[in-house]
Amino acid sequence: MDLIEKTREFAATFHEGEPSSHDMSHINRVEALCMEIQKEEGGDLLILRLAALLHDTGVIKEHEEGGDHALYSAEIASEFLGKAGLEEKTIEAVTYCIRTHRFSGGKSPETMEARILQDADRLDALGAIGIFRSILSMGALRMLKHITGLDKGSSKGTVYIEDPVEGFNEYMSYKPFTIPGKLNTDAAKRIAGERLKIMHLYLEALNLEAEIENQRP
Repeated sequence: MDLIEKTREFAATFHEGEPSSHDMSHINRVEALCMEIQKEEGGDLLILRLAALLHDTGVIKEHEEGGDHALYSAEIASEFLGKAGLEEKTIEAVTYCIRTHRFSGGKSPETMEARILQDADRLDALGAIGIFRSILSMGALRMLKHITGLDKGSSKGTVYIEDPVEGFNEYMSYKPFTIPGKLNTDAAKRIAGERLKIMHLYLEALNLEAEIENQRP
């Protein structure tokens, strides 16, 4: 088994039971997006794929303990890749990508690989899959708070707005609709433009149907 598949298997162990939208399907899509963007923008493909596979391994630890899953993930990646025998320079490049990828971190990465990973991770919050992930995540976090009392304080509180449709509208304005202006690469900006068309159409239909519901006698 080559390093990529070993890394995929290793990463999968950290996403078992992940309650929101950072499961292995997200990881695999981010990897695929990294590869798609790399074809146009360049960058080291091995570093990109390893970073994509390992970038969210600390998510469950964040759920349980708080803190920053990007930093947890970088620590996990460093230990795993060191044991795999990668040279320190490559490990540092991978962990740099992971440390700077997070949307809420607001960091501007300096390497091409880190820019691409950040873009790919953000693109997975757009389009039809972005709608699916946001609704899944909102539901999971609302239930987590209901059962355990844990308030993640995510997305500026939009998750916990009493009316979930109102919360979803605010979330769209806070995150997805701001993403295009925060992307690093031309390839990612092009993909984002297409995906946002779907989101605007969906939101328009959602609000129209919700308005009809609210007009009941």
